[in-house]
Amino acid sequence: MFDSVARRARVGVFGYFGLCGLNVGIWAASLPALADRLDLSPGRTGTALLLVSLSALVSMQAAGRLADRWSSRRLTWVAGPLHALLLLGPALAGSYSALLAGAVVFGLGFGLLEVGMNAHAVEVEVRYGRPIMSAFHGMWSLGGAVGGVVTSAGLGGGLGVQTLLVGTAFTMAALFLLPARLLLPGSPARDAADASPAASAEADASAAARTGRGRVPAVILLLGVVMLAGAICEGGAMDWAAMHARRVLGASADLAPLSFTVYSVAMTTMRLLGDRLRGRLGAGRTLRLAGAVAAGGYALVLLAPSAGGAALGCAWAGWILVGIGLATVVPVGFSSAGADPASAGRTIALLTSFTYGGLLAGPAIIGHLAEATSLRTALALPGVLAVFVALAGPPAIAVLAARRTPAPDSAAPARAS
Repeated sequence: MFDSVARRARVGVFGYFGLCGLNVGIWAASLPALADRLDLSPGRTGTALLLVSLSALVSMQAAGRLADRWSSRRLTWVAGPLHALLLLGPALAGSYSALLAGAVVFGLGFGLLEVGMNAHAVEVEVRYGRPIMSAFHGMWSLGGAVGGVVTSAGLGGGLGVQTLLVGTAFTMAALFLLPARLLLPGSPARDAADASPAASAEADASAAARTGRGRVPAVILLLGVVMLAGAICEGGAMDWAAMHARRVLGASADLAPLSFTVYSVAMTTMRLLGDRLRGRLGAGRTLRLAGAVAAGGYALVLLAPSAGGAALGCAWAGWILVGIGLATVVPVGFSSAGADPASAGRTIALLTSFTYGGLLAGPAIIGHLAEATSLRTALALPGVLAVFVALAGPPAIAVLAARRTPAPDSAAPARAS
């Protein structure tokens, strides 16, 4: 059973995930108006997104060490308001070079917060005594959807994009302080490790022996590539759905962000239902269905310009399908690979790198491809990758299931996730 401290901490982590999603959602939905304000081409927009990605990956590596030294609680406390305030960089940028500098610092704050709140979420889940991680990520998606609505309402109500982003930065910095006191009062996982360094070293040595001293099985690499493909598809939807509506379909500045909103709502809903679906279909068939649905969604997005007066509705239907399909790709991948107790930590760490790399770099790749061709053509890439997920994911899941030799008392937790 979980205690009142765990309940409070769960609420606090929900707050951080929701606010982070809201902040990122406003940033993503504001991109078309920001690009219009600075007269940016798709390639230049893609470069700014790439710098956000690269700086976030860099800060994530540092954040892991900071979480060990400070505790995930302290890192999360600092990173929340910092992430919000660093949105001032892109908001106040008066030139392309200033935007690039702002993108770097904004990415640094994003990476710190992602590691801090996810690390603390793991501690809360352990304290809580049952799986609750998926709900946290569902809250992140919900925050993103709300961000799209806020952006659409603000721009439609006459706010300039600069005013909207500056107001967001200061408001969000204050809001991040509210759930801070609800977090766990310490770092149980780190304290336990510090209390028994000899036992920790022995466990690390045992794990290294079981996993073949650093060799990564080919099936894990295949699953990593599948998750990379899914993450590129997800990143493309997050950062280019609104831009597609604005630049390709000619939607107004207040309607364009709703493409991102419908995608986020669909993904949030499916994340809340994904475990039930996987329980009925199994991991392999769920992944096959996920890739197929996402591919169908991207097909509708690509066909939207030919739909005449129904173009925007066709695109929205496509983004809904993309959100439904992609919602289960990463959870299924982590659950299937992490169910092997001999190498779960090492495997999940590797898959996390694939996932974040695809999620953060995918939008930039699409932007530069759009610069060389067109945005409509560039969005064919995630559609093809969704087909790859449907075809390559189930065999990888099947091989992992065949290799798995669960302990008698770990079989049930391995299935639930």
